[in-house]
Amino acid sequence: MKFTFSWLRDHLDTDATVAAIGETLTRIGLELEGITDRAAALAAFRIAEVIEAVPHPNADRLRACRVRTADGEVSVVCGAPNARTGMKAVFAPPGSYIPGTGITLKTGEIRGVVSAGMLLSAREMGLGEDHSGIVDLPADAPVGMPYAAWAGLDDPVIEIAVTPNRGDCFSIRGVARDLAAAGIGRLKPWAPAPVPVAFEGGPRWRIDWPEACPFVLGRTVRGLRNGPSPRWLADRLIAIGLRPINALVDVTNFFTLDLGRPLHVFDVRKIAGETLTLRRGAGEGFRALNGKDYVPDPEDCVIADAAGVQSLAGVMGGEATGCDETTTEVFVECALFDPVRVALTGRRHQIVSDARQRFERGIDAALMPDALTAATRMVLDLCGGEAGPVAAAGAPPDRARTARLRFARLATLGGADVAEDAAVGALERLGFVVAARDAASVTVAVPSWRNDIAMGGGLDQGAALDPARAAAAAAGCAEIEPECDLIEEVLRLRGLDSIQAVSLPRAAAVPPPVLSPRQTRAALARRVLAAQGLAECVTFSFMARAQAALFGETPEAMRLANPIASDLDQLRPTPVATLALAAARNAARGYADVGLFELGPAFDPAFAIGGQMQVAAGLRAGTTPRHWAQPARAVDAFDAKADLFAALGALGVPMEALSVSADAPGFYHPGRSGVVRQGPKTVLGRFGELHPRVRGALDLSGPAVAFELFLDAIADPKRRRRAPPDLPSFQPVRRDFAFLVDATVPAETVLRAARGAERTLIAGVALFDVFDGASLPAGKRSLAVEVTFQPRDRTLTEAELEAAAGKVVAAVAKAAGAVLR
Repeated sequence: MKFTFSWLRDHLDTDATVAAIGETLTRIGLELEGITDRAAALAAFRIAEVIEAVPHPNADRLRACRVRTADGEVSVVCGAPNARTGMKAVFAPPGSYIPGTGITLKTGEIRGVVSAGMLLSAREMGLGEDHSGIVDLPADAPVGMPYAAWAGLDDPVIEIAVTPNRGDCFSIRGVARDLAAAGIGRLKPWAPAPVPVAFEGGPRWRIDWPEACPFVLGRTVRGLRNGPSPRWLADRLIAIGLRPINALVDVTNFFTLDLGRPLHVFDVRKIAGETLTLRRGAGEGFRALNGKDYVPDPEDCVIADAAGVQSLAGVMGGEATGCDETTTEVFVECALFDPVRVALTGRRHQIVSDARQRFERGIDAALMPDALTAATRMVLDLCGGEAGPVAAAGAPPDRARTARLRFARLATLGGADVAEDAAVGALERLGFVVAARDAASVTVAVPSWRNDIAMGGGLDQGAALDPARAAAAAAGCAEIEPECDLIEEVLRLRGLDSIQAVSLPRAAAVPPPVLSPRQTRAALARRVLAAQGLAECVTFSFMARAQAALFGETPEAMRLANPIASDLDQLRPTPVATLALAAARNAARGYADVGLFELGPAFDPAFAIGGQMQVAAGLRAGTTPRHWAQPARAVDAFDAKADLFAALGALGVPMEALSVSADAPGFYHPGRSGVVRQGPKTVLGRFGELHPRVRGALDLSGPAVAFELFLDAIADPKRRRRAPPDLPSFQPVRRDFAFLVDATVPAETVLRAARGAERTLIAGVALFDVFDGASLPAGKRSLAVEVTFQPRDRTLTEAELEAAAGKVVAAVAKAAGAVLR
């Protein structure tokens, strides 16, 4: 919300400075965004007269000028082609800073002629882009007067941020009312003089949708002449960033800002028929004043004549009935529209306008007759003509409201010690009227412009809520909220900065955890994968259906009904899919060796939690980095397995309880992939090379491996008392075993059997060698494992070690058909 200082003073009688007003605005809840004082940069510039302008004796394109200023005559060398004898111009003396060029003037000599100042163009003053010549002022411009004051640029522009509930402060008068209540001056009375009826007739109103528009007024003015606005009106609109259009349109913009009362003007000669109807849209299109075409639907309120829609009610008027220089008869509209319907219409059609901004926050219904009268008077003053009768339809809604304030609540809820008379006085200065008062409380009538107090409808209750409970909650809300609003009004006039900050009470000496176990797992997985050398990605959760089909099923339930793009119409089965697309894009741009990861959802109707599961996925493509200690190689499934197991280990998953099976889904290579389980059923992750078919379809050349870690499948850690560390007193004993097994037997089978042979004694089993040379029988290979025996109560004898080793050999032989080499 922007306004000039002089415009504010039309409603506020005050001697306060702009700085004091800005400070007070923030203190009472109308946060100051900034104060723009255009005159500050132009303070040194004065109006001067060119007494003589002759060609420079030593330069063809320069002119030597004698300039009369308030301090006498000076010599100025000027390069402007329009510099001439007798003209009035803007003079900058030595020492002035020129905002358009960023230089500070000083007296100098240009090709033998002294130049003690500068005659300025508009661009040099920072007032536009025109630098074709110096500013040529009218002959009656007074010499010596500050240019900013003469040009009306000494009026600071104030900008404030208005909270959504304060629709009344989207008007300059509303801001002035708050400032006066805070003690910054006095609110000037305002009441427009009546405009007599000079003729009968003009368009009429009909309301077919009273829920959207309960009340509307209009008035015809004929015999007028529309043209440019007077300078005072145009300057005010320009100062706050609006473009003057013509007098009729500028009048409506003026009252939108001045009183917060949006208006619209129809060219009567362009209206088809004699009736304007407020009704639902019926799918007919129209062109709005912004030059765009819209098609209102039945949820939009429109203003229509016999030819069709002419305005999107409360949002924007139509081009067909707009006013221009040919307009001689106009119909001024002043309506009351439902705020919610206006907001929804603006959002549906993506139209942001000053009218919508005010209607959707609620306007003062009681102001409508006076606003229409004031607008009619200004139209007559600026454009001439005569006014007809007021055309009306509907009736203003009964918005009489009261609110009760218990004085004790100012301290118990507001935390401020406010005298009873001071509280009542603050409310009265804001326009509230005392209806009843006793020693403990005051009941006030809420002014018509405060649509944020005691309006009801504060609760959005669920349909399944018990009716009796819902009614009790609504009644309590209706009782409590108005009082809270009044407390806020009293406290903010004292200054929001005077309210003491109070910390919330502590629920416990030691605060509870902020993050849930699931959030903690996600954060830890992110750190571990980054430490593995992977770069985190954030990709879309949707992709093209044909590409999603490469990574799993694409059920209709996971298809987007309204995608943002035609090739983003399917929710991804796994984040690996979008990571593969990212890797392909990098490879196409010369970056084939990448390592990426993402924490995000995978989608499948079979997932238990809303058809989605949180997954930490990673992908490596290309080759490993070159290094002096080892040559670069193509990435393989074991790289993906290492990333997956690093994350699982960091998340506290018992690694000895994991098993790997070769039943990964079809987008993985069938012989170079695996599924990681904890127990027989719980799948924690998958890893492996991407299938060549998938890489070919995505134009992903070279090897690519991926993994998926299902974070939701990891059980929450059990709360148990932390035991002391297990530090055995006796040294461990390590023995190596080489088993001959069938080539089809997984190494995991051997490791699991050895680990379970003597659980109380065996502390660890590790595979350290795989051999399948020609010296072995066909179809066989050798697996060498290291078994660590950890005694607890005594040193093991040789016989005990041999017995334990025998159990290992027997267990592996039974589980894998192995033979000790």
